Amino acid sequence: MGKFVLKPALKGVKFDLKATNGQVIATSQVYKSLKTCLSGIASVVKNAGLAEIEDQTVEGFEVKKNPKFEIYTDKAGEIRFRLKAKNGQIIAISEGYTTLANCQKGIESIRKNAPGAPIEKPEDLVLPKVEKPGKAAKPLKPGERRNELQ
Repeated sequence: MGKFVLKPALKGVKFDLKATNGQVIATSQVYKSLKTCLSGIASVVKNAGLAEIEDQTVEGFEVKKNPKFEIYTDKAGEIRFRLKAKNGQIIAISEGYTTLANCQKGIESIRKNAPGAPIEKPEDLVLPKVEKPGKAAKPLKPGERRNELQ
């Protein structure tokens, strides 16, 4: 059985879906919070089994409805897939493959490994603090000190 592995990123957290052999099958975008990252995982689990395959490497390909796996050729000439949710958002992207057959095996691996996959959160996972726009600090009165623990 595969597993989802949470990883810190510069501005949040992301996940990799790994196969039983530890190989990364797909990666997510960077989410601002752990909660939204977990929602992304739930979306992969939900949509992977429903998604049809749209092979954009073929001229005149048939456009499928979301959710779908889009197979495409990247700028480096490698074949990749992306999983789109029902709302059209990209929820997972593959690494590059050298053949279409291997890319299709990657899609089947997501369908096999995502449902029921445990979520692994490294103990040292520390999410970066994201500054939220808010009210400006209240000016201090003469002789007043700011509590540094606020």
